[in-house]
Order: sequence, then C-alpha cells, then structure tokens
Amino acid sequence: MFLDKLNWRYAAKKMDPSKPVPEEKIAQIVEAIRMAPSSSGVQPFELLVIRNKDLREKIRPVSWDQAQITDGSHLLVFAAWDNYTAERIDAVVAQMVEERGDSDLLQSYYTNLKDMLLPRPAEINHAHAAHQAYIALGFALAAAAELGVDSTPMEGFDPDQVDEILDLRSKGLRAKVLLPLGTRAEDGDWLLPMPKVRKSKAALVTEID
Repeated sequence: MFLDKLNWRYAAKKMDPSKPVPEEKIAQIVEAIRMAPSSSGVQPFELLVIRNKDLREKIRPVSWDQAQITDGSHLLVFAAWDNYTAERIDAVVAQMVEERGDSDLLQSYYTNLKDMLLPRPAEINHAHAAHQAYIALGFALAAAAELGVDSTPMEGFDPDQVDEILDLRSKGLRAKVLLPLGTRAEDGDWLLPMPKVRKSKAALVTEID
C-alpha cells in the first residue's frame, strides 16, 4: 500500500555503497520528476543525475560532509532557473504548439504570463522557480519510496560552491536541493530503528466543510 511505503521511507543517514540502486529504478524516479506539475507547465528547473564518484567527492565537503552523497549510488541535483526570460517562456510555448497545436488562447495565456513575470526582480522569479523544483522533489521522494529506494533530501550545502563545481551559473541555473539515492545500511544508522514522528492529524489539519 502506498501509505505503507511512505511510512517505510525516512531520510537515510547511512547508505551501503556496495548496494547501488538499479538503473531501471532511477529511470522511473527521473520520469516521476519529469511528470511533476509546475506553474503554467513551465518546468523552470533542470535535474542533474550524477553517478560520477569523483564529482560527488567534490560536492561532499561543501555539503556538510554528508556521507550519503558518496555512499549512495546516485546524486540528484535540482537546479532552478535564475530568472524567467522571454526566450525560456517562448521555448515552452513552442513545445506546446508542436504537441497541442496553436491557438489564440494559448498565445494569449503565455503573453500574459510574460507580462506578469518578466518585469519582476530576478530573485523573486528565482524563488518562484525554486518552488516548482520542490514540487518535483516531492514526486521524487514518493516515487523512490514506492520503489523501495532510499533517499535523503538535503538543503545542507553551500549552493554557491555546488554551483561552481557543476558550472551551473553559466547555464542560468542555481542548485536548490540535493537528493542522494541509495540503499540504507542496516547497521550504523542511528535513525533507522526510531519510529517516524509526525504531527497528529488533529494538530496538522483543519477541516472546513
């Protein structure tokens, strides 16, 4: 059951480097990310799937030396656009036209979107783009749980240094969140035997009928 899978998952603190995640499962997680919703269908982020051990070893020291980055078999980096531009939105429109056909409604919608987004400060637009990346992160976490893949979402890293290591700024991107994927180590993970702690439904949810 899906909820059982969510209860199974936790932010693994120790991964077993001898047990890499099968590539077919990585492909499904990546596809879940690709299928995640985003505001106006723009998908204003890119995903880096890093298998290269040397590169992950460079990232680990600027990520609070978190071992999952190198002990996991894959590192996902969600990198949000640094700003919205006419060129980026026009590329979205071109794909929409190619796959759905052109229409006055489509053109009017994205013209209005550009009129709203383009005058705004870059930092506001970047923050909005980052929110879309986090929606995709949620889909990745759920997909990984469904597939029995361990994951550890991380904001504990120096984004400027990760950007430099991956040369993201030259592409108009900024690293927002890291997601190592791997297999939990049954021994040595202090968090594994602990029960999951979440707010009660009464504390979290307000029902409005």
